[in-house]
Amino acid sequence: MEKLIITAAICGAEVLKEHNPAVPYTVEEIVREAKSAYDAGASVIHLHVRWDDGTPTQDKGRFKECIDAIKAVIPDVIILPSTGGAVGMTDDERLQPTELDIEMATLDCGTCNFGGDDVFTNTENTIKYFGKRMIERGIKPELEVFDKSMIEMALRLAKKGSINAPFHFDFVMGVNGGIGGDIRDFTFLRGSIPAGSTYTVAGIGRYEFPLAMLSIIDGGHVRVGFEDNVYLSKGVLAKSNGELVAKVVRMAKELGREIATPDDARQIYGIKKQ
Repeated sequence: MEKLIITAAICGAEVLKEHNPAVPYTVEEIVREAKSAYDAGASVIHLHVRWDDGTPTQDKGRFKECIDAIKAVIPDVIILPSTGGAVGMTDDERLQPTELDIEMATLDCGTCNFGGDDVFTNTENTIKYFGKRMIERGIKPELEVFDKSMIEMALRLAKKGSINAPFHFDFVMGVNGGIGGDIRDFTFLRGSIPAGSTYTVAGIGRYEFPLAMLSIIDGGHVRVGFEDNVYLSKGVLAKSNGELVAKVVRMAKELGREIATPDDARQIYGIKKQ
């Protein structure tokens, strides 16, 4: 079975220090959390960035500052910036990190109702625009899917030349407005992607570790981190992203899966080291 790629989503755009004091805002905090995840076994850092007060931003300069600082400490790690940004940002604002020298970026494949009046909008034209930008820049897209319809959208737009194969999907499961996080839901998504694709599972909240276990068994990959869940176990706050990664590593070892290094991950995803 393929080695297990662990992605650490270290901060997100919505989770706050009020939820867990270890959630990083500043450049120094982001580096601390990235290193804790890497040292524990993560080979990919999924990166949102904040201003020092915690306000999410897609500012290219802030991304560059954070990426450079992370790379100075862990130079071989894969950094996967978000082009999701936060609700209400424009397409061009969200795309700013793709102007940097990066290997991967997220590509959201549909619109989702996050709750209340918050709608995370990704029109067909937005998805095509983002996909073509990534092709032009040689950036490997991680196709973010919140339900099966988003897989269908990605495959349809691939036929039109907006997304290149082989595909890498991220199943984001348990988000309000998206697919649930049960075994049935995992099986449904897993059975809907083409042969030769890779996938990561990001379970939200209480779904994080049960879905991680399913993906490890099935041969898929795993995302954990404060963006998705701030608890190590019920009622116990994680002290760092590294603690969440370390828990997945223990699970993988019990099930006989080796942990991928960043270079292993590049080979599995089909990206060239920069």
